[in-house]
Amino acid sequence: MFLENTINNDKGKGWIEVICGSMFSGKTEELIRRLKRATFAKQKVEIFKPAIDKRYDEINVVSHNLTSIPSTPVETSANILLLANDVDVVGIDEAQFFDIEIVNVCTQLANKGIRVIVAGLDMDYLGKPFGPIPPLMAVAEYVTKVHAVCMRCGGLANNSHRISKENSLVVLGETNNYEPLCRDCFYKATNI
Repeated sequence: MFLENTINNDKGKGWIEVICGSMFSGKTEELIRRLKRATFAKQKVEIFKPAIDKRYDEINVVSHNLTSIPSTPVETSANILLLANDVDVVGIDEAQFFDIEIVNVCTQLANKGIRVIVAGLDMDYLGKPFGPIPPLMAVAEYVTKVHAVCMRCGGLANNSHRISKENSLVVLGETNNYEPLCRDCFYKATNI
């Protein structure tokens, strides 16, 4: 992968990587892949996820394809600073569910020489920038935008269309609540 071939792995030089996109685009799968590669390279890795995300497992980070990696659930982003000791790499899944302080947490970790890999939704179900992901993208050295397949036309999906009736901004769900849609299909679905 291009990113892994261009990163300077000198000890003591930290940076932030953001993996973003719609639901079902492979964000968590890519996060797990990068973290497992760091583990294979004998780097010390710590993985965190928001405590509210218990869809597949209360502790592990699990992708929709059921690939998993052990993690530590935390209530707030500040807990990550307290728990990320003596590590080379920190992974953070579902970062859109953290408070805006996650941006400062990631910056502090990178400034300590830690590689920080963050995965999260860049847009909410309304097609608006979601939580701390846009500011994280702004301070990151590397941003990878992944795409799903549009469930209506087969094109590249960039939007997470909510098909259930909940109106709350945060609704944890699967294919029973969301479908990935391209720009055109999302516009048609939300402007009927």
